[in-house]
Amino acid sequence: MVVELRQLRYFVAVADELHFGRAATRLLIAGPSLSQQIKALERDLRVPLFVRDRRSVVLTPAGAALLPHVRALLERAEDLQRRAERLSGSEPVRIGYVNWLPADLTARTAGVAQLHVDPWVVPSHAQAARVAEGSLDLAVCWVRSRDLDERGLQARLLGADRLYAVSVGPDTTPVRARSITLLIDDDATSWASWNVFAQRLADDTGARIRRIDDGGITGRGFHDHCRKLNAPVLQSPKRHQTSLPPGLRTRSVRDPTPLWCWSLVTRADDDRPTVLALRETAETLTQGAYLGLRKQSTWVPPQDPHRETITALTDA
Repeated sequence: MVVELRQLRYFVAVADELHFGRAATRLLIAGPSLSQQIKALERDLRVPLFVRDRRSVVLTPAGAALLPHVRALLERAEDLQRRAERLSGSEPVRIGYVNWLPADLTARTAGVAQLHVDPWVVPSHAQAARVAEGSLDLAVCWVRSRDLDERGLQARLLGADRLYAVSVGPDTTPVRARSITLLIDDDATSWASWNVFAQRLADDTGARIRRIDDGGITGRGFHDHCRKLNAPVLQSPKRHQTSLPPGLRTRSVRDPTPLWCWSLVTRADDDRPTVLALRETAETLTQGAYLGLRKQSTWVPPQDPHRETITALTDA
């Protein structure tokens, strides 16, 4: 019997997602191919791993029993690969992200490290957790100071998104922060970081909160909420993934202007030369990032590790 590590990774992905479509998206393969590989693995192991029908996917008792052993095996395989790469002098550095990376990051770091961008895009809190557990070396994400302390992480400022509002009609004039609406989604698994950011912004400015449960923080759902509320609604940092449809306009926010800070997150005890060099490179990538925000009233959450830095840069 020959079982490929690739098939075991597929098994873990389906077990995590309990949905073949989501697992296939995560693995960047076609759904039918994933299904065929799982069937081949079950045939080779001579045991069913999943019970699946049109509505659900669940682990069989055998699948649940094997899952922790498969995870441990994959961890040992990854450790073996890392050790071999260190011995050969070509150890890559793995970086994850949420939805933004500096456009020239790979070029700027080419002389420092062999940078591998992880294709699994998950929310900020999940990427930070992956760095802490060691499945990533670095991540570009949003973090709070308490996240860094609790997980043993370190953050360098890499960039900041100036957040805008969207409203119905032709008006493009600036809107005050207290007059905007902020969406908070009940799905804390996907929107934990954004929910914290939005709630604190509302507390500090008097902006209105609208609770939703449909994932409409971005995309078409967000545009639908803008129309229903007929009020300026703040966009999340993922705003650029969907173009603005007719009838909606972008408006700048002032008094204050909310900023979403992107951190380059690493483990605090990671003293490998490549990682240390990448931390230093992060500072050069932020130069000139705040032109146009000088002498403006900006807002960064109190728990953001870069609050003082941003204040100094924008008030200069």
